Amino acid sequence: MSTFQYKGYTTDGRTAVGTLEADSVRTAREQLRSQNILASEIAPEQQDLATGPISRFRRRIPVAELSLFTRRLATLTAASVPLHEALQALHQQERHPELRAVLARVTARLAEGMPLARAFAEEPQVFKENYVAMVSAGEAGGALDRVLLRLADFLERQDELRRTVSSAMAYPALMALVGGGVMLFLLTFVIPKITGIFADSKATLPFLTVALLAVSNTLRTFWWLLALAVAGMIWLYRRLIRRPDVIAARDRWLVRLPLVGRLLQTLILARFTGILGLLLSSGVPLLKSLEISSAAVVNRTYQTALTNAGVAVAEGGSLSAALSNPALFPPLLTHLIAVGERSGTLVENLETAGHSFEREFESSTTRLVSLLEPVMILVMGLTVGLVVVAVLLPIFQLNQLVR
Repeated sequence: MSTFQYKGYTTDGRTAVGTLEADSVRTAREQLRSQNILASEIAPEQQDLATGPISRFRRRIPVAELSLFTRRLATLTAASVPLHEALQALHQQERHPELRAVLARVTARLAEGMPLARAFAEEPQVFKENYVAMVSAGEAGGALDRVLLRLADFLERQDELRRTVSSAMAYPALMALVGGGVMLFLLTFVIPKITGIFADSKATLPFLTVALLAVSNTLRTFWWLLALAVAGMIWLYRRLIRRPDVIAARDRWLVRLPLVGRLLQTLILARFTGILGLLLSSGVPLLKSLEISSAAVVNRTYQTALTNAGVAVAEGGSLSAALSNPALFPPLLTHLIAVGERSGTLVENLETAGHSFEREFESSTTRLVSLLEPVMILVMGLTVGLVVVAVLLPIFQLNQLVR
């Protein structure tokens, strides 16, 4: 028995922090569930829970590395290579330092007679609960190689979705950064020097020029106050975001946004249907699959809906009826699930829905970015043009006075 530290939330939304005795991280998580606590972080007592951004960054293993490892392990197990030898070989050729250290610990546990799924469960920062559940089902059903191949395909699709989001947001973020930097430079360095020529003039300056000078003087004089205000808002947000009620309110607001909310819902549904279909195809029971899928969906609004759906299914209801909430689950999805439940093709229909949501997300992201690019260029052009006009107007007035 080992002592584990945990952080999580109770069913009524309160924060829960403490320690408990358990054989493994998975057992600790199950004990917490029996106490109606949803754990967000679990680690041995001698290790620090990853609470800061630096520690999380250091422990993170890219999804591409994990999917490559999973595919290599599937290839070796399909060739009837013993698990211990396969993991030893993968450990020796692994180049990522953190993953290499994890594989060393997993190999040592296998040498002690621990099952592969339990050895993976001891590394919750790397192998999430859906990963462990699928490996466990593959071991029990004697189809570990096929399960690992499905898991590798799923991880690669998730990595492609992440790259799609990153590449889509890179250009708008760069435009906003460059535009903000240019405007800051103009207001703090260029504008004061140009408008200095109007200081000796007794002519009345246009309102636009006066307003621009006021903004420039405010930035130059009270920049420290603005910096403190920004830092204070960031600190306040980080404090508030730890409260479950604030997180729930934020997640409700996000899914209701006119344009971004629809895109976020599509991404959440793609992840939910993909994970649920993958777990069911690997032999994980429906209730357990729903529980894992709801934990994998980070939005609290969807987590609550999926938790309630799990309760309804446990009481004898159908999954399609439990998900009959058009605001969160489109009728097309519930119809596909209902047809799959009647015909015994639930896994295939969930996979079809998952691929459909992924394609919809990619096409919607492409359209959104293609719309953002000209809008941001237009906004930057209008802003710079406004500054130019504010500078040129008093020059034209001076020319008229001279004449």
